[in-house]
Amino acid sequence: MKMETSKLEQLKIEREPEAASRPLGRVVLLVVALLGIVAVLWSLMPTPAIEVQVALAREISDQAASTVLNASGYVTARRQATVSSKFTGKVVEVLIEEGAKVEKDQVLARLDDANVRTSYALAEAQLGSAEASRRETAALLEEARSNFSRSQRLVKRGLDSEAELDRTRAVAESLAAQLERKQADIRVAERQLDIYRQQLEDTIIRAPFAGVVVAKNAQPGEMISPISAGGGFTRTGIGTIVDMSSLEIEIDVNEAYIKRVMPGQKVVATLDAYPDWQIPCHVIAIIPTADRQRATVGVRVGFDQLDSRTLPDMGVKVAFQHEAGTATDRAGVLIPQSAVRRTGGKDFVLVVVDNVVERRAVATTEEPGLEVRVTAGVSGGEKVIVNAPSTLQDGARVKEAIK
Repeated sequence: MKMETSKLEQLKIEREPEAASRPLGRVVLLVVALLGIVAVLWSLMPTPAIEVQVALAREISDQAASTVLNASGYVTARRQATVSSKFTGKVVEVLIEEGAKVEKDQVLARLDDANVRTSYALAEAQLGSAEASRRETAALLEEARSNFSRSQRLVKRGLDSEAELDRTRAVAESLAAQLERKQADIRVAERQLDIYRQQLEDTIIRAPFAGVVVAKNAQPGEMISPISAGGGFTRTGIGTIVDMSSLEIEIDVNEAYIKRVMPGQKVVATLDAYPDWQIPCHVIAIIPTADRQRATVGVRVGFDQLDSRTLPDMGVKVAFQHEAGTATDRAGVLIPQSAVRRTGGKDFVLVVVDNVVERRAVATTEEPGLEVRVTAGVSGGEKVIVNAPSTLQDGARVKEAIK
């Protein structure tokens, strides 16, 4: 029996103490639980917000709703002149200042006329001499004709010879020819006198039309010439006059949009100097040629009513208006072109709503400049993302970039 008992004891499997295995299992379970908690907390943490640039969608105002084209240009004068002299001379008097109003033919300046006056006096003396010579010849001609008549009577009575008659006839005809030449000399002297009289008048520089002096270019003592001379030390003008009643606006319109402009079309102009002042204008004409270098067409715009605040060379922005009754076709909002993206031939924008990206399909109309008109998909005042990165997706968290 003892032998059988010892054999049974040998076949018995000894196990490790149960208490030793429990601590290891608990550690494993604890690690797994901690990892699970971390994963849950990580999933609950918000993703970092992406910094983006945004722009507000602007509602189109009543004026903008009727605008078919926006452009910019400058105020110009159709009639202005830099007044100069007809010949080179020294300025002795200048009677204008910048800002002064002048009338047509008003004296602006005077040139030195000493030499011209001397020549005029000489021509006047020559005319007097020619007239005196004519009177002398006329007296001699009268005497010669009397002698010829006397010779004719004596020849008829047989008291004088034919030779004497021929001589007196020749003297009379010669003096008649001399008288005609003297009269021609007088006409020449008169024309010469007219030349110097005109030169004297040309020393007085007058306004060619009524206007305002915008530049004074010469001072007394300086030389002035109608052409540039003297290595830049000779002035080419006394001053510049502008006819303020001829002010208009010159605009270069991109030839791609010139079809939106027509003669007589209403225009609203805004001077850069007075951005809150809207000036009613109209299209005068479209210049019938294009600039091949800049791909533009010139347009002349006239003011409906001129104002003293409008000055030449001022910068101006203009809005070409729709015809009456079509403003409803221009509803919508304006957003930057860089906010519109295209996929599969369809336009969409990324709108920021509570710092979350929301993708929206939009209907757009191309506008001149850097904006597009959105007729559906975006409301006025909403924020659209401009220059969005290609990786930005719908639902992403974003924050506005600090400008």
